[in-house]
Amino acid sequence: MIFNNNLSKSTQPKASHRSHLRQLWLKFHLYLGLTAGLIFVLAGLTGSLLVFYVEIDEMLNPQLQISATQAQQPPQTYETLLQSLQKTHPERNGAWRMELPRHPQAMLMARYYKPKETAHLHFAPYIAWVNPYTAQVVSSRFWGQYLMTWIYDLHFTLLLDMTGKLLMGIIGGLLLIVTLTGVYLWWPPLHKLKAALSFKRHSSYTRFIFDLHKVNGMYGLLLMLVLLISGILLELPDTFNPLINRLSPVYEMPKPASYYQAGRQRISVDSAVKIAQHVYPQAQLRWIETPKNPESSYRIMLYQQGEPSQRFPKTMVWVEQYSGKVLSVRNPLQDNSGGDTFINWLHPLHSGEIAGLTGRWLVFFSGFIPLILYVTGFIRWRQKQRVKFKGL
Repeated sequence: MIFNNNLSKSTQPKASHRSHLRQLWLKFHLYLGLTAGLIFVLAGLTGSLLVFYVEIDEMLNPQLQISATQAQQPPQTYETLLQSLQKTHPERNGAWRMELPRHPQAMLMARYYKPKETAHLHFAPYIAWVNPYTAQVVSSRFWGQYLMTWIYDLHFTLLLDMTGKLLMGIIGGLLLIVTLTGVYLWWPPLHKLKAALSFKRHSSYTRFIFDLHKVNGMYGLLLMLVLLISGILLELPDTFNPLINRLSPVYEMPKPASYYQAGRQRISVDSAVKIAQHVYPQAQLRWIETPKNPESSYRIMLYQQGEPSQRFPKTMVWVEQYSGKVLSVRNPLQDNSGGDTFINWLHPLHSGEIAGLTGRWLVFFSGFIPLILYVTGFIRWRQKQRVKFKGL
């Protein structure tokens, strides 16, 4: 009995310490969740919309949709489309990056990346939509000055440009801590795991709120971790990419130059595209970047089966704008290092594109998890406050 009493006394300080530590983590989880959690809710809801932001923008702007009848016509050449852009916007005489239509009734979307009007911003290109069958420039807008891109900037930078990127990266780190402390506070003994992952039947409203909070948190845990970590890395590439490069060297984008002589004429956009497609005959054309000045080159971006992102592929061919000579190529299916693979997966993981339409819908619905967690966490906190107040 003496041994048992001494053992009991020796374990009491340890149990008291664990209880005190748990209370500290509980307060940390609570107050950080109630503050940074608001940004989590905002990022979740805006992120859900951004999964389909191109499609939603087309719905909001019917003029960006081409009729089925017109879509049966033969498309104009890429050179004709470029000349239409240059004629409509003669003051924008640098490079245009043209995204090929996603389907027969979609417009070609062309970006002019550094217009003088928004040169003070980190990312605010001028965007023009061109009808690929008539070559008419249907609409022109600045990024951030129409709804879906405004939502994109709200999600990515809190409308604060580079300062907002830094803030979102820091807040993302805090939210990662909130998530991990939630796992620590939830973690049950092994024999109670099944009950901890389910709703208690015939329970009170108070218990239902508690179960709703924990079940949403745990079933959405893996997806939330993927979105948080990928979001932090995408927000702060200048911080994390050099670290990744140290572990595994990442691809350095070349800057091949064209040899300009007076009187030389560039080859047509269509010719440059054919040259690039000859290098990768099985690849799908996705983007065309035209030369920004007489010394630069074409950059043709294509998608190969097996790349994580179909919309933003990494297969590239640089073509000399006068001779048509292939200056450089990038084949991400063969030349990628581990660091490249990791970086190339971040955006399609974050958007769900890596798993196709199913993945995009999964990320869309996951955007509501932070809202559920915040509301149930707030209600749970108020319930405890009322109980505490009554006890006074």
